[in-house]
Amino acid sequence: MITFGNNLFHLKTKDTSYVIGIFEGKLLNLYWGKAIKCVPDLEDMLAVDYTRTFSSTDIMWNGKKMSTNDLTMEYSEYGRGDFRTPAFYGVDGEFTTASDLKFDSYEIIDGKYKVEGMPSVYAEEGDKVSTLKIHLLDVYSGLKVTLLYGVYEDFNVITRAVIFENTADKPYRLNKALSMTVDFDSKEFDFIHLSGVWARERKPQRTYVKSGTMQVESIRGTSSHIHNPFIALVSPETNEEYGEAYGFNLVYSGNFVAGVQKEDYDITRAFMGINPIGFSWILEKGETFSTPEAVLVYSNNGLGEMSRKFHKLYRTRLCIGVYRDIKRPVLINNWEATYFDFNEEKILDITKSAAELGVELMVLDDGWFGKRDQEDCSLGDWTPDTRKLPNGVKGLAEKVNNEGLKFGLWFEPEMVSPDSNLYREHPDWCLHQGGRDRTLGRSQLVLDLSRPEVCDYVKGFMSEILSTVNISYIKWDMNRYITEFGSPAFSGEKQGEIAHRYMLGLYDIMEYLTANFPHVLFEGCSGGGGRFDPGILYYMPQIWTSDDSDGLERIDIQYGTSLCYPYSAMGAHVSAVPNHQVFRTTPIKFRGDVAICGQLGYELNLGILSDKEKEAVKEQIKTYHKLADVFHNGDLYRIITPENSDVAVNQFISEDENTVIVCVYVMRGRPNNAYKYAKLKNLDLSAVYVDENGKEYSGEFLSRFGIKIHPDRDYASKIIVLKKK
Repeated sequence: MITFGNNLFHLKTKDTSYVIGIFEGKLLNLYWGKAIKCVPDLEDMLAVDYTRTFSSTDIMWNGKKMSTNDLTMEYSEYGRGDFRTPAFYGVDGEFTTASDLKFDSYEIIDGKYKVEGMPSVYAEEGDKVSTLKIHLLDVYSGLKVTLLYGVYEDFNVITRAVIFENTADKPYRLNKALSMTVDFDSKEFDFIHLSGVWARERKPQRTYVKSGTMQVESIRGTSSHIHNPFIALVSPETNEEYGEAYGFNLVYSGNFVAGVQKEDYDITRAFMGINPIGFSWILEKGETFSTPEAVLVYSNNGLGEMSRKFHKLYRTRLCIGVYRDIKRPVLINNWEATYFDFNEEKILDITKSAAELGVELMVLDDGWFGKRDQEDCSLGDWTPDTRKLPNGVKGLAEKVNNEGLKFGLWFEPEMVSPDSNLYREHPDWCLHQGGRDRTLGRSQLVLDLSRPEVCDYVKGFMSEILSTVNISYIKWDMNRYITEFGSPAFSGEKQGEIAHRYMLGLYDIMEYLTANFPHVLFEGCSGGGGRFDPGILYYMPQIWTSDDSDGLERIDIQYGTSLCYPYSAMGAHVSAVPNHQVFRTTPIKFRGDVAICGQLGYELNLGILSDKEKEAVKEQIKTYHKLADVFHNGDLYRIITPENSDVAVNQFISEDENTVIVCVYVMRGRPNNAYKYAKLKNLDLSAVYVDENGKEYSGEFLSRFGIKIHPDRDYASKIIVLKKK
C-alpha cells in the first residue's frame, strides 16, 4: 500500500514501513523499519541537528541553515553540497557536472512496474502489489529522473529502479547510475557480504561499519565468484533469530558495485547498482536509460527472517516458466566421469547405469561438438562431432530416451575459440578494443553480444538444435571473465556502453529462448557459481552452485548462498571420491545428505559403484522425491551454522507446517565430545510430532530442548523427518 499526504510518501507492507519526505524540493529517506500506523509530521522526522555549525552549502528552513550533506537523502546527487558517494552523476549539454534534482510529480499505480530490457520480479493476479513513480527534474540540464518503487504487501519486499530521461536538446552523458541509495541516521551496523573465489564461493563476511566506505564490486563482466551482488546491514547484536537486518540484492549479472558509507554525523548510506568503472551512457533528446532493479528486504527477526523473505519472493515471483512450480528431474552429468574423453558407447553405459538407479535425466557436457578434445578449440562451431557421436546428438538423445531418461546438453553460447570456423569467418564478432591484443581466458574469447547480428546467431544455432533434438535441459556455461569491453559496431564515444549493452544482449537471448522453448529446463553456470545472481535466476530457476562438489565444502557454500537465495535454486550433485577439487574422501551418504536439499544430481560414473553404494543412491533418489517439495517450497531455519562449529543443522518446514525436516551434518568429530542440541524453530508447541520410526515428541520439547547430536566422528549425517500428528 502506498499513501501520500503532508509531503510524505508511506510505502507499507504487512510488516514494514518505508517513508519518504519532500523537503524544500528534495527527497529524504525518513524511515525504514518495522511497520508504523501513523506517520509523524515531516519536521519531527527530519534527521537534522540544528547545532551543526559548519556547512559548505546552506538550505534555509524555518530560519535555520542546513546542508544536503546533513540530510538522509533518498537519491543523492553530485556537485551541490552532498559530499558523500552520489547515486548518479553525468555531464550535461553545457558541460556542467553538478545536478539539482527537485520534486516534480508522482504517480501511484496498481501492479508492478517493469524494467526495460532486463529481468525483474513480477506480480501475479491477486497479489497486493503497487508501484510508486516519483518524477524529479533538473531544470538547468533538462535531466528527468524517475524513481520506481514496487511495494509487495504480503511478501514484505520493496523493489527499486531508476529511469533517466534527457529532455534537453543537447546530449547528456551518464557516468554513474546506481539503482538505489538509502540513508540511515544514527544507527550502528555490521556489513555482511558474500565473498569467495572459484570453487569456494559466497562465504559470509561480517565487519563493523566504521567511518569511511566499504564496498564489494565486480568489473569482471559477470557478478563473479569473488563478490555477489548481495549485501546486508545488520545491528551488531543481530543473529539468525534476533535483531534488525536490511538486505539488498541487485537483479543483474554484470559489473556491479554495492556498499556502505558512514560519514558526517553518523549518517550511513547503503548503495547498489551498475559499477561506474568503465561505464558511460549517452542520452540524446528524448532517450531514456533504465537501471537494473534492486530488491530491498527488512527483518526485525534476524538474518533467518531476512533470508526467508528473499527465498519466497525469488521462488515464486522471480523465476519464470513451468519449472518454477514443478518438481525437476534428478540428473546425471558425465563431466567428472569422462571429461573430454567419451564416445556414444560410454555415454550410453552411464545412462543405463543411471536408469537402473532411478536417475531421470542424462546430461552430455562439454566436448560433443566441433573437434573439441580439449578446451582450446571449437567454441562457436555447434555441430556434433561424429567421431564421438556417429549418430549425432539427435541419435544419442533418441537412445537415451529409449533407456527411459530425458536428455540434456551443455552449451557455452557466449564464447568463441580463436581456433574455430566462426572466428575465422567473423574475427570482429568478439569483444575487443581496436588493435589491442585480445586477451584469452580458458583459451577463448567472448562474443560481442552488444551487436544484434551476433545475438541473432546465438538464437539461431540454439533454436536449430532445440527444434530438431528432443532436449529437456540445457546447462548454460560461461567459463571466463570479460576483458577488452569494446565493439567496432559503436562509435568511440559509446564504448563505455558496451559492458551494459552486452548484458542487454544476453538477456534478450535468454528471453527469446525461454519463451520459445518453455519445455526446456535451463540451468545457469559460470565456472560453477560465478554468475549466481537474480538476473540469471529469472530465466534459469536453478544455477550450478559451485564446481566444488565436495560434501564438506558444499556445506559452507550452500550456507552462504542461502543467506539470499533459496535451496530450490541450488544445483547440488553427488560426485566421485576422492573429490576432484579437494581430493577428500567422504561417505556417499554424507555427500547425498548434503546435496539432497538442493536440485539433486550426480557427477560420477554410477556403473563403477559398489552394490552398497548403488543402493545408497537408490535410497537418496527415493528420499529426494519424497522430500523435495519441503526443501524447495518450505521455510528454511539455519539452526546451527557451520561458522566456527563442527556441526551444521538446517531445518525446513513445509508450507502447511505439517512436515519438518532436520538435516544434521557432523563436519569434524572429536573424541569424548559433548552432545550438541539443535533446538527447532517455529513449531506448534502444543502439537505432537512423529518421526519415521514412530517416536513421538512434543513441539515444546523439540523447541525448548531440541534434537540431541553426538559429534563423535567425521562426516556423519542424518535426515530426520517429523510429521505433525
